Amino acid sequence: MASRAALTFLIGGARSGKSSMAVELGRRHDGPVTVIATLVPADDALVARVIRHRAERPEWPTIEEPHDLVGALGRADGLAIVDCLTLWVSNLMLRGDRDDAIDDAASVAADAAGQRGGPTVVVSNEVGLGVHPETELGIRYRDVLGRVNQRFAARADTSLLLVAGRAVALADPWTLLT
Repeated sequence: MASRAALTFLIGGARSGKSSMAVELGRRHDGPVTVIATLVPADDALVARVIRHRAERPEWPTIEEPHDLVGALGRADGLAIVDCLTLWVSNLMLRGDRDDAIDDAASVAADAAGQRGGPTVVVSNEVGLGVHPETELGIRYRDVLGRVNQRFAARADTSLLLVAGRAVALADPWTLLT
């Protein structure tokens, strides 16, 4: 459960159960919960998605922050749910951030998430298992998000891969080889 670990990282494909798991961890947390939403609702479909997500979770405070993840983590009370890194990376890329700057920001954010006074649950998509992207931007996005995910998984106390609402614990591969 998230309250035992400083940082829990949930990764999986679209509709794998990551966000539902994060919400359930929040419900089971004995104390305040803050949601950090990275989505920028740029059209009617995204606005509808935001409304749906809010209806699916209790009335926890929400910090809407597309760029300053470290600042949002610092403002979060109790258990913080970051949903999600996938959109955070996209927002940084759309803003024009260089890949190395995003990598550095991810390292700082992962450390901030792991050092908070309360537990943190971070959600992200695994985009490296699908079809090879056709565009240069798609390849760049997949590669940057893959590195960001690796930074959070390496810093996390618990990392889970979600598939069809079920979880598999992820381990440091070097611990499995010794």
